[in-house]
Amino acid sequence: MQTRMAQQFLETAQGAEADTILRSCVHCGFCTATCPTYQLLGDELDGPRGRIYLIKQLLEGNEATTTTQLHLDRCLTCRSCETTCPSGVRYGRLLDIGRSVVEQQVKRPVLERFKRWLLRGVLPYPTRFEALLQAVWLFRETLPKRLRKKIPLVKRIKIPKVENHPRKMLLLAGCVQSVVTPETSAAALRVFDRLGIELIRAEGAGCCGALSHHLSAEQEALNFMRRNIDAWWPHIEMGAEALLIGASGCGVTVKQYGELLKHDPDYAEKAAQVSAMAALFSEALQREPAEALGSLLEGVGRGRRIAFHSPCTLQHGQKLTGLVESILTRAGFELTEIADSHLCCGSAGSYSLLQPKLSQQLLDNKVENLERGMPELIVTANIGCQMHIGSQAEVPVKHWIELFDEMP
Repeated sequence: MQTRMAQQFLETAQGAEADTILRSCVHCGFCTATCPTYQLLGDELDGPRGRIYLIKQLLEGNEATTTTQLHLDRCLTCRSCETTCPSGVRYGRLLDIGRSVVEQQVKRPVLERFKRWLLRGVLPYPTRFEALLQAVWLFRETLPKRLRKKIPLVKRIKIPKVENHPRKMLLLAGCVQSVVTPETSAAALRVFDRLGIELIRAEGAGCCGALSHHLSAEQEALNFMRRNIDAWWPHIEMGAEALLIGASGCGVTVKQYGELLKHDPDYAEKAAQVSAMAALFSEALQREPAEALGSLLEGVGRGRRIAFHSPCTLQHGQKLTGLVESILTRAGFELTEIADSHLCCGSAGSYSLLQPKLSQQLLDNKVENLERGMPELIVTANIGCQMHIGSQAEVPVKHWIELFDEMP
């Protein structure tokens, strides 16, 4: 694609990066076939190709409008288009840059600004999030039934004691995950303990920065990232083998630390090392010796029929399609076939709160496809998907690592 970037953007690092991405797009349109919002709305501007054209116009000097903002807001950032694209267009990164430009040019209505401010001020902080949930829970019965199911219950569990092993890995507990599904981290602690690995939760580490990053609060996101690097670094220097992450949404962000902080002279090198060390539970298990992993998996599944929902951040963001599935199959679970498994469930971080109508349509489709195979359980690899699907599914929804914590 030919571009004529405005000088004001071309002279910046982000503008030059966007120009390179735009030039790699050949406007073939293959991406529209796998775009969830294009399939729902049928509007070219609600597909990747149309959004790329809108961002190109912006960076060539045209002013952003509320219409531009609307079409970019509707994007889930699921990155299914990247998996489909034959030219390797880095659409997700281009969208981040485009949204940042629009955010500077178009002032949102007061209510929208308040919603985004509230999300950024609450969700990344477990203590605040827990307090808000408890307050909302008091009035839960006054809400419509469909909305009541979407309000999770605050859970408190006893953190298991594990052995002090020579092998150590860091564990990112997550913001929302640590409040509503702490059993995910507890299961991980016990599973890796059986492999002779101690998981450490570094004091001072917190939100990965994903929420702020995708809401165009760039400096806020980078500050979350720097804080985490500072918290993890002493443990890395003492020999921690990896940084384990239970939520694929957090995983895809932490793996981008090196890129997002590459221009920071104080953090660029450390950020690159942190990104290189970041691994999902499935990646870490896959690296273990075959004998040890086989012992962990043996006899767990017992032919139980389950549906695995592969989050977009797992299959499109990190290109790890099939990894969790292979672990589950090896453990003896029977996986159901799922139609349109490449399509988003509609959670997409804060999307379900900011675009509830589109999100609900995607959720309806996803739950129907997941339950069609009559599974006794649905498992996934991301807290957002787990909560979103769990708010409507008739069968329980868990993180898949919990399945390996059920053994005596």
